[in-house]
Amino acid sequence: MNKKLVMVVVGVLIIAGGIVVFNNYGSSSDQTAGAGGAFDALGYNRTARIFNGTGATWCESKGLPSDCVGIYSPDKLIMKWTEDWDRGNDENWANPPYDSAWIDNEWNGKKDGSGSVWHYKIKWVGPCGADYTPLPDGGYCIWGQFETIMDQGVDPNVGPGHLWYAHALPNGYGTGQ
Repeated sequence: MNKKLVMVVVGVLIIAGGIVVFNNYGSSSDQTAGAGGAFDALGYNRTARIFNGTGATWCESKGLPSDCVGIYSPDKLIMKWTEDWDRGNDENWANPPYDSAWIDNEWNGKKDGSGSVWHYKIKWVGPCGADYTPLPDGGYCIWGQFETIMDQGVDPNVGPGHLWYAHALPNGYGTGQ
């Protein structure tokens, strides 16, 4: 398969899974009170910083059509993020550092979906270059100041087998985060 086509598809998945960097999850003042909070109708538990829904409900939460991520719309999507990620969104990422800001996106369309199963780990690193700039640890830069430290999965719509686009070493978010 054409490498450019693969990168375009990967880019769409990353944008769909992480566009919230510039399309806020909601500020900390919007979070449900109480220990653990509750999930809203679209799948967000802002207190626990977890989204558990589908591509379609994620689209709807942004005011977009429920099919905004195309064939991935029926796929299950679980996102987890940190308090520093919320702070960055609240400040439009203008007051770094955001050393403990990260997001984890897990897509699963194996049952009644696209057939894709994909996992992204993204963290704030500061200025890192243009989108897809390779970084020394094996990740790549997106949105000018974030590193995709893991981008891997299986997607029969892209190609056969398991695909790795980023596998930074170390592959975690750091200590104490």
